Amino acid sequence: MTGDRPLVLVTGASGFIGRNVAPVLERGGWRVRRAVRQPMGHHDEVVIQSLGSSTDWQSALSGADAVLHLAARVHQRNEGPKFDLYRDVNVDGTLHLARCAAEAGVRKFTFVSTILVHGRSNDGRAPFSEKDILTPRGSYGMSKAAAEAGLRELSLETGMQVTVIRPPLVYGAWAKGNFAFLKRAVRQRIPLPFAAIRNQRAFLAVENLASFILHRLTEEDEGFEVFLVADQEQVSTPEFVERLANAAGLRPRLFPLPTPVLSGLLTIAGQPEAYESLIGSLKLDLSKAASTGWRAPVTLDEGLRRALAEPEM
Repeated sequence: MTGDRPLVLVTGASGFIGRNVAPVLERGGWRVRRAVRQPMGHHDEVVIQSLGSSTDWQSALSGADAVLHLAARVHQRNEGPKFDLYRDVNVDGTLHLARCAAEAGVRKFTFVSTILVHGRSNDGRAPFSEKDILTPRGSYGMSKAAAEAGLRELSLETGMQVTVIRPPLVYGAWAKGNFAFLKRAVRQRIPLPFAAIRNQRAFLAVENLASFILHRLTEEDEGFEVFLVADQEQVSTPEFVERLANAAGLRPRLFPLPTPVLSGLLTIAGQPEAYESLIGSLKLDLSKAASTGWRAPVTLDEGLRRALAEPEM
């Protein structure tokens, strides 16, 4: 009987991560209530048209045992470094939802943050770890760091278990942003100037993110915990493109371009921050997640094959 299964409210359920994670939670023994902006036709969903400090969560949280908070304002091109654009949704909206959840008796609150709370690159330094002092980059990263700080205080005040997950680039079916760009470039056989890059970066298959979220929902830990989660392999930018091309059954088209030239081109294109994302290293210490007994079920190559399959929903 479904009534005997615990209930998790998933915000951002219609987004890339939500569409992938919700079915995994259902197969893992949870009832999923999807919070969406527009109806999707699922039997248990609630329409939440805006996320902020005054959102009414009462009906959405009724009977919920856990909350998975995925909804967020993400970076928009040509938006500018205006933190106020992110505060209402990513900080005030998150903390309001968490307070409402605690008042409703929710036991577990999982917040998907971002590795950008650490910065975009750790060239010449040790891999990022949960013990680092945060140095967030950009308004998006700053807003996520502020939300994390508020959730820590709320967990101490209420006793609600709060899990924060800081993923690097998440790839998979229906992914947008940088991964969608790379996928289009590979499929359209567009030459990419990355062959000379020598870095090491973490990536995360959405299936592995879903697996870790389900793992944390089954844990009985208390208090506030932060985890860095990524695929086991951390590879260079050109190797990631090569593996993506191989998954598509194509030969990669890469050519070398000196990094100063590439940096200049990105600046001219209005994307200077992409330099660190493409050329810099982003190495993560994954030992804390591993210490919980969790292991990533999907390899990098398998994750890329699944991302390219992109089944219909």
